[in-house]
Amino acid sequence: MKKILFVTSEAHPLIKTGGLADVSGSLPKALAELGQDVRLILPNYQAIKTSGDLRFLCSLRVDNRDVSLLETQMPDSQVKVWLVDYPEFYNRPGNPYLDELGEPWLDNADRFALFCRIAVEVAMDRAGVDWQPDIVHCNDWQSGLVPAFLSLEPRRPASVFTIHNLAYQGLFPAESTQSLNLPGQLWHPEGLEFYNMLSFIKGGLVYADCITTVSPTYAQEIQTATFGYGLEGLLRHKKDILTGILNGIDLEVWNPESDPFIPQHYHVASLAEKQYNKSELQRRFVLPVNDHIPLFGLIGRLVEQKGIDLIIDCLPDMLSMPMQLVLLGSGDKAFEQRLQNLAHVYPDQMAVTLGYDESLAHLIEAGSDVFLMPSRFEPCGLNQMYSQRYGTLPIVRKTGGLADTVTDTLPETIADQTATGFVFNDASASSLLEAVKRAMLLYSDKKIWASIQTNAMTIDFSWRHSAEQYLMLYRSL
Repeated sequence: MKKILFVTSEAHPLIKTGGLADVSGSLPKALAELGQDVRLILPNYQAIKTSGDLRFLCSLRVDNRDVSLLETQMPDSQVKVWLVDYPEFYNRPGNPYLDELGEPWLDNADRFALFCRIAVEVAMDRAGVDWQPDIVHCNDWQSGLVPAFLSLEPRRPASVFTIHNLAYQGLFPAESTQSLNLPGQLWHPEGLEFYNMLSFIKGGLVYADCITTVSPTYAQEIQTATFGYGLEGLLRHKKDILTGILNGIDLEVWNPESDPFIPQHYHVASLAEKQYNKSELQRRFVLPVNDHIPLFGLIGRLVEQKGIDLIIDCLPDMLSMPMQLVLLGSGDKAFEQRLQNLAHVYPDQMAVTLGYDESLAHLIEAGSDVFLMPSRFEPCGLNQMYSQRYGTLPIVRKTGGLADTVTDTLPETIADQTATGFVFNDASASSLLEAVKRAMLLYSDKKIWASIQTNAMTIDFSWRHSAEQYLMLYRSL
């Protein structure tokens, strides 16, 4: 059995701003189910939602600050959660990183440096909790200083650092090294310095014993100038300890056989019943109820990263074909306006809901025939996995986790029953349109379509599979 300290700045259902929280909520639980002793540590934000008892564990004095450690546990799990309680830093409105106006907190460097120092005290068994991990697993820039601080400790546990999205690096002015009281031996270009800025993420990349990211293809992509954000050289240098392990999905939350948000449950053997959800989705979006044309769905942030501009550029061509499109999301105001304008022009074929609605997201996954996800880059992505589980065939660009989870529909993949969706290469409207046309053509062959749905619905996207890979990695350290 391994003792694992999982260091993260967010974990669902306690607090969530993005995909990091989904991983931090699911992976520790999956590891615990494999018999490991996992403890989660995160800041005690004002917005955190704890269930059950919250008890005082101990107090520590670090950097002339008195900090408390509180204990609770993950809902529906034996995983203990330790909350770093320092009200001056964490007990404020807004989200973990941004104030109520959506601007980063000015003292984020101090807030997350303190969090990292407390994680190190726990890791070195100096917090008075009588527990020392074998592995300290850190996630994204907010915990990047943990491997750096640990590198200065004798007889330290092994450290793993996971990149969830390299676009976010935790960069701060060089002078913040003074207020953070950073050890001088960490401050140099081979250490935490990045073009005369302090880089939190470099702490993880330079000093961790092993680096992981959330899909095998993304692990390759971040070693290139296009996706490396200036760190590609360092990542190529570290390629021997860099590995991609695909995220899983929560199979209880996303399950067409028991989903409480959809009107009609179904499974591989009763695929015809998926149709009830399509009719309900058409009614919800006030589109003509029509079983004979494909319904395309999209859920996501309306930003360039997600390829929304590619969709907008080919929408007039798409809507010249017999099809419908429903969209749920928010983001760039210009994209929102253009999509609403198009929905106004094509009221019988297209409908848009701005914002996010969990129950509607489930209905779109269950009721659509095809799911659009033409991202420019996607470290892992989850919706393409949800879609396959619901027999909704995804159209994706060949990048990151999308390339690793969707098998393109070609004559040979249809024959060997591995096809699960449609994959295109270039980030261009014409490339996307070709994939849409392929899907339209295949939709008219009900027998082949059903066989691809079956392939998609029977893939194992469980967290258990990912957790087993992480466990093998921990053991190798």
